[in-house]
Amino acid sequence: MSETGFPRFSETPFRLSRRDFLESTFFAGALLPLSFDSEQRRGRGRRRRSVDPSQIPAYRYRTLPVSRFPALQDEYDKARGDGQLSRNRVFRDQISPLSFKVPGNFTGAKSVVVVAVFAKTMYANFRLDGQAYRIMVPFQYYDDDLNAENLKNVVQKEVIKETGHRVVDITEQVPLKLLAARSGLGRYGRNNLIFVDGMGSFNLLHAFLTDYAFSNDGWSSLDVLNECRRCHRCDRSCPTYCIDRRSFIIDIDQCFTLYNENTGAFPNFIHPSMHHALMGCMRCQSPCPVNFNEVSAELDDISEAETRKILAGTPDDALLKSLQRKLRGFPAAGSKELFPILTRNLSVLIRS
Repeated sequence: MSETGFPRFSETPFRLSRRDFLESTFFAGALLPLSFDSEQRRGRGRRRRSVDPSQIPAYRYRTLPVSRFPALQDEYDKARGDGQLSRNRVFRDQISPLSFKVPGNFTGAKSVVVVAVFAKTMYANFRLDGQAYRIMVPFQYYDDDLNAENLKNVVQKEVIKETGHRVVDITEQVPLKLLAARSGLGRYGRNNLIFVDGMGSFNLLHAFLTDYAFSNDGWSSLDVLNECRRCHRCDRSCPTYCIDRRSFIIDIDQCFTLYNENTGAFPNFIHPSMHHALMGCMRCQSPCPVNFNEVSAELDDISEAETRKILAGTPDDALLKSLQRKLRGFPAAGSKELFPILTRNLSVLIRS
């Protein structure tokens, strides 16, 4: 046991669903172009801009023929072999099933549709002792209206625009960021996230196979944002210094998100002042000048009685049901098994 009362962190596999894992800060398969010019010019970058939320696209998409899958697989295998991806066992266990292979039950697949969905940051008020603690819930950790099932219908009706074609969700099976970058949907940032025009890094990626053959092949070079060549705001803002300025690869062993998504006590290098969200980390996205000013909304308040039960780590079925509704599917509020993550994370946010 640690001084906090939580068991010490150990490299056991994540218990979040693979979809939750892949949608978290950077875990959708890290891969940067090897030719990225890593010159160390210092620059402040441009200022973040305000945006009219009504002008933000709900989604954007690009397509590739499945004939590109072998090249994508070769590229992904090379990245793993060259050490571009972390050797952390938790991370490796999660990405090991990822591949660019057409499922055996869909040999007639002809195209892949890569979709980026805009997602806003949420906030929830946790009430305790007459105070309201307004706490961030990043966009990776709640269920949005435009979810995988709804997107499947969008792909059918608004992308393919023909009836009778099969559409299969493969979001949990492929390295999403490499797919998004090669399709031309987005570009890499210094923080190893994918930036999509009109959304910045505030996006969730999805992928769908279909037997519809699109006329265009969106194959693109792996591009890095030009702004990142002269800006260091993200690596300067990272509380654990996990963004390598020379290679622009994330040191996952140092990344704050790895630890607050998993059970166990935080390691000593994570200071209480680093905590700022109920799960995950937004430090490398919030100051980014390519992103616009935060677009956010409010979740339902968590009552004082509910907050006390969370802090005590004593969930009952009624509490789990209420939190799942109020926090819109927040993963650590979905079961008694994962509940210690919520107890630990909320405790440090309220006490710090």
